[in-house]
Amino acid sequence: MRGISARSLDEVLAAVNAVKGSSVELGAELFDVVAVLDREPALRRVLTDPSTEASAKALLAKQVFGSQRSKDALAVVETAASGRWASGRDLTDGLETAGVTALVAAADSAGGLDAVETELFEVERLVRSDAELRQVVSDRALPASAKGELLSTLLSGKVTATTLALAAQASVARTGSFEKALTSFGETAAARRSRLVAEVRVAHGSTMTRRTAWPLRWAASTDTKSTSTSSSILRSSEA
Repeated sequence: MRGISARSLDEVLAAVNAVKGSSVELGAELFDVVAVLDREPALRRVLTDPSTEASAKALLAKQVFGSQRSKDALAVVETAASGRWASGRDLTDGLETAGVTALVAAADSAGGLDAVETELFEVERLVRSDAELRQVVSDRALPASAKGELLSTLLSGKVTATTLALAAQASVARTGSFEKALTSFGETAAARRSRLVAEVRVAHGSTMTRRTAWPLRWAASTDTKSTSTSSSILRSSEA
């Protein structure tokens, strides 16, 4: 994201980071807003119309989403609506990034950021190893709710709630395949961890051993085997 959209994204992410306490619910709410905007192109056009005053767009966002969202979520959405975006797609992509950031921040606050990174990598490997599952979770014609339920069946009790929420959002396949979306989400988590490591290094003047960067680990080729368990669950879900 570049230019005016990048500046607006920075403002939206600052609004997310200003939220105190757990951001799990905030992430889920922002994903719901993205789903609404994806279904309503006319609303996206109005909220990104450069000829409309920022205050008017923020008011419209409040009228549309205010009765259904928390105060924190509404503040983020109003910030997004007040910004300037190169396209309606940039607006929704920015809000999805905000939702991912909120979930990653919640995991960080709970001390589970490393676990989420590792789990996202393992989920991607699981899906990559099962052609049938891979096709299903990347199929935009299938309801997102059904794909989310399938992932819940496969992953519940094996990964954190944050990882499950991110995997479910990746299955919406808004910007490409499931794997592409999960890669992007994983990079967001890695970027936060890298920033925290850098801050600790500066604060303590020490050298710390860091794990392999997410993009390299994610891109590395891995030998995977077919996951018969996920295939059987998938078939029973389709039955």
